[in-house]
Amino acid sequence: MKIALIQSSLVWESPSDNRINLEAKITEIKASVDLIVLPEMFSTGFSMNASKIAETMQGETVLWMQTLAKSQNCAIAGSLIISEEDKFYNRLLFVFPTGEIQYYDKRHLFTLAGEDKIYTAGAKKQIIEYKGWKICLQICYDLRFPVFARNVENYDLLLYVANWPKVRINAWDILMKARAVENLTYTIGVNRIGVDANNHQYNGHSQVVDYLGNYILEPQENEGVFIVKLDTNNMHETRKKMDFLRDKDRFEIQD
Repeated sequence: MKIALIQSSLVWESPSDNRINLEAKITEIKASVDLIVLPEMFSTGFSMNASKIAETMQGETVLWMQTLAKSQNCAIAGSLIISEEDKFYNRLLFVFPTGEIQYYDKRHLFTLAGEDKIYTAGAKKQIIEYKGWKICLQICYDLRFPVFARNVENYDLLLYVANWPKVRINAWDILMKARAVENLTYTIGVNRIGVDANNHQYNGHSQVVDYLGNYILEPQENEGVFIVKLDTNNMHETRKKMDFLRDKDRFEIQD
């Protein structure tokens, strides 16, 4: 699978500006790719002002994602603020080339920023099946909670989108590798860059780690589109030889 990671600065609480900026980057991709990944809350930045800027599943940004997925003939994934039944969600949408949508609502809300006071936590893990791959969707703070990401579904790719600040970027790098190694899976993290309205600085470090903890794409700090090609064959062979997942602990997640 060929995947494009888009690492970008974001315009604070301006979906239209962010759509214009990101669409320019997407349409400049010359290579044929299977999946394009955008950061967390790519249309607004990590805002708690949900009542002002939330969109619906029929809103402009969702329609924009569907239109681009169809025109580019590839899937597009990224999270945005969604309003549904009088609740707000930090929702990671996976839009297929057909325009079909599956999604994951962020389970671990970032209490340090008061995200839990504004948004409703997701209730379930989400595994997407796409082009023969099983992809586990996660958002930012989820990275700190290994039990929720545990590979009990035999998935092939663990995908994180984030607004992870520079001050804690060392933890991001460490945990990305940890999640890859403990789950014997490819792990992708797409983070933003720039400074937001709360003066939080972001230096990206979007990256791709293989199932043994080796970098396929080392952490990037510049704005740009980074393309990687992944193959499940070697990963599955490694799992057969070193079947560490067979010995995993059994557990149940309590709501």
